[in-house]
Amino acid sequence: MRNNGVVMTVQSVRSQLVVLCGPNGEAIGYRPKNRVHHRSTPLHLAFSSYVFDDRAQLLVTRRAHSKPTWPGVLTNTCCGHPEPAEPLVEAVERRIMEELGIAVHHTTLVLPSFSYRAEMANGIVENELCPVYVARAASIDMHPDPAEVAEATWMPWTAFATQVLDSSLLVSPWCKSQVEQLTLLGPDPAEWPTGDPNRLPAAAVHWRRRGRGGKGVGR
Repeated sequence: MRNNGVVMTVQSVRSQLVVLCGPNGEAIGYRPKNRVHHRSTPLHLAFSSYVFDDRAQLLVTRRAHSKPTWPGVLTNTCCGHPEPAEPLVEAVERRIMEELGIAVHHTTLVLPSFSYRAEMANGIVENELCPVYVARAASIDMHPDPAEVAEATWMPWTAFATQVLDSSLLVSPWCKSQVEQLTLLGPDPAEWPTGDPNRLPAAAVHWRRRGRGGKGVGR
């Protein structure tokens, strides 16, 4: 079924579908990922994640040069889109494994209502409701997928945040905005408070309630 060009049924390749959102953050349908990002990108559901080791080092990545949005740009550990009906925590952990080949634990919501719109020089737009999560790496060893990640390195959080905020380290527009908000939570990522799940976009709450056992936020 279609509604103004929006695919309203889950297609066979679920991992390629993006959840589209209405003006109040509600889910209004799905669209294949390769048809979402363009000059008039619709509002859609996504997530960002920051993976730390036990020394408060952040796993910083450079986006693959072949990616259509912000290719070759430094950014936070991993971003992505939940599959239809997939709880966000599961989506975060799945995508980190797919892109970087590492398992994580203690995946925690920290910025439930983060959203942004950014436009590239060529006119391509990102337009996302993008809750932010932190997670702890089970190991510092990684196996990045070159189709997604050009390089990855561990960097002390304090140094990363300082350089992002003073613009000596250029990162993706969403990452810079997120770092500005994350630093307000305190200097130690391990002490950041868990975000209120009631402030998640309605689309994310919808999938969380429908997901397995209600899992979708927190530790």
